Amino acid sequence: MRGLDTNLLVRYVVQDDLRQAAIAEREIDGAADRGETMLIQPVVLCELEWVLDASYKYERSDIVTALERILQTAQFEIADNDTVRQALDDYRRGPGDFSDYYLGRSNAAAGTETTLTLDTGLRNDPRFTVLRT
Repeated sequence: MRGLDTNLLVRYVVQDDLRQAAIAEREIDGAADRGETMLIQPVVLCELEWVLDASYKYERSDIVTALERILQTAQFEIADNDTVRQALDDYRRGPGDFSDYYLGRSNAAAGTETTLTLDTGLRNDPRFTVLRT
């Protein structure tokens, strides 16, 4: 098994640099042909969401679709898969970033009573306590 970093996954999803996209496709599609799985860490998905939003101006629904496709791809093994899927559901419905929801879910799974934040967009999520400034 080999792991994937964010840059490779961005090239695979966005296809904006044809040379690098071809390399990403060769590695990812080749892994599928060999029956090899490739590990994707949650931080890579958090970075991917941020890059697609901030740099490529993808609509939230398009980011959700991209993340769902990654989670459904047979040759990808997603670390902390259950928490990632729950965070994606939260992201689909809420105003926060995917990383916010992953952090909230991950902290809750670790036994925290809440995650402190200054992000007022998370005030309706029970896993967060928004502090006043």
